[in-house]
Order: sequence, then structure tokens, then C-alpha cells
Amino acid sequence: MFKKEKIHEILNKQYHQLAEIPLQEAILREGFLKTFKRGEVTQEIGSYVKFVPLISKGTLKVLREDDNGNEIFLYYLHAGDSCSMAFSCCMMHKKSEVRTKVVEDVELIAIPIHFVDEWMMKYHSWKNFIMKSYDSRMMELIQTIDEIAFLKMDERLINYLNRKAQAIGENTIFSTHQEIAQDLNASREAVSRLLKKLEKQDVLVIGRNKITLLQPTDGYTI
Repeated sequence: MFKKEKIHEILNKQYHQLAEIPLQEAILREGFLKTFKRGEVTQEIGSYVKFVPLISKGTLKVLREDDNGNEIFLYYLHAGDSCSMAFSCCMMHKKSEVRTKVVEDVELIAIPIHFVDEWMMKYHSWKNFIMKSYDSRMMELIQTIDEIAFLKMDERLINYLNRKAQAIGENTIFSTHQEIAQDLNASREAVSRLLKKLEKQDVLVIGRNKITLLQPTDGYTI
């Protein structure tokens, strides 16, 4: 009973688009709650997707990896989101091409994969939810590609810090310089140098494994 009450509360609070009563009943019946701690990998590259997440708390980041093991950040997922990559893998029965990693402790409703395609045919609101999720993630991917193609590293770093601060809902970001460098597919030395420049210009404060933004940095240029 507790599980159903909790899932029902999450759906009513954060997934209004899934208000179709038969669909909610199906989610209450088939879905289950899962939690993950900061730093955990919830989906690994090359593994089969076992469930589609409906995130109720926390933040995930989605990463891509090249043949040499270098990671690059794609986008964030937070409360009210799901992962369109997971939808795609479920419906096409293929292995994941991305890694999802916990930024802030995550709670989610897990939907077993064999219901994803079935519910597309049965529930109009589920189909709309999946299509809107695809659209949102596509726009975020376009933004990431634009940044890589058209922005200098200092601008990419500022945008990255802003996006992460917005994703976690606070100005203090807990990350090492190496983690930031990996997400941006840059060298740690370059990231450290640019962060020190920003600190000297009172844009942020560097702490031990954390960075605190002091002012809005939209359009800021080093």
C-alpha cells in the first residue's frame, strides 16, 4: 500500500501529463520505486535497458563515450523527466549507447521495459509523454552540439556550470576539475586554468571539490 501511495503522489505532483486514469492504474500496478546515490551509474554503455525511469527527485547526467574511453556530457535529467534513450532502446530491443550517472541522489519510478511499447498503443497520454520527451532531449542535444561546434572552451565551461547549477537548483557545484574536464572532453589543466581566471574576476569561488557561482554568467566572456 505504501508503494502505491508514494507512486500515486509522485504522478500527481510531477507527471500531470500522465493523468489518464487507466494509465495511472497500470503504473501503480507495474511500476516500482528505486533509489540511487551520488556517483552511481544507473545505466551503462553496452548493457540492455531494464526499465524506463520517471524521476521524482535528484539529477542524472547523460554521457557518451568514444572508443578511447573519453566521456562527453550530453544533458541532464531531473524531477519530472524521463530518458528518451531508454525509450528507444526498449522499443528497438538494443543496447544502451549512453551512460547515465547520478549527480544528486535520485529517486524514480521504474517502468519495466516490456510495458513501454504496449502502453504506446493503449494510452494516448503515454504516447504524448514519450514524444515530448524525445523533443526535449533533441533540443538539449542540439544545444550541446552547437556549443562544441561554435563556442570557445571558456564559453563552454561557463554554460556547463550554469546548466549544472540549474539542474541541481543551487549555486554550489560539487565536482572535481577532472570530472568537469571529462564532461567537456577537455584537459584538466585547461579547465583549472579557466576556473582560476573566473575566480580572479569574482565570477566564482573554487573550494575543495566544489565551485560556488557568485553571479549570473550568461553571456560572460573571459
